[in-house]
Amino acid sequence: MSLQLGTRPPALTLPSTKGEPLDLAALRGRKVVLFIYPKDDTQSCTREALDFNALLPEFEAAGTTVIGISPDPLAKHFKFKEKHGLALTLASDEETRVLRAWGVWVEKSMYGRRFMGAERTTLLLDQDGRLARLWRKVRVPGHAQEVLEAARSL
Repeated sequence: MSLQLGTRPPALTLPSTKGEPLDLAALRGRKVVLFIYPKDDTQSCTREALDFNALLPEFEAAGTTVIGISPDPLAKHFKFKEKHGLALTLASDEETRVLRAWGVWVEKSMYGRRFMGAERTTLLLDQDGRLARLWRKVRVPGHAQEVLEAARSL
């Protein structure tokens, strides 16, 4: 399935660093940014998490919750958060069922080797839980700021 603007993404319930399962339906009434990234503690993923984290107060002022999702285990997310002083919530999709349902678990290639992985993607959901904006194959520099501006404009 691919994500379609104006529709609600398939349900999401994942373990999170918040200490309780992340339930997308429970976040209705707020705008939500879900940034999907391949792996904790890699250069681009760390930069992306730090950029979103730095803008958390501005996202909060815009009535927007920010959550990072990757296939890394929850224990690795906790270490990643601690190492980089991240305040944002991270969710773990180790079984990749959400990533697959959303069409962001894709074949990749690096150094001639093919493998499956998470495509760096960001979803912006409106207060009703509908997909308002979608960024696929994200380039990290300036991205968090662009998403913030989009959230403010909703």
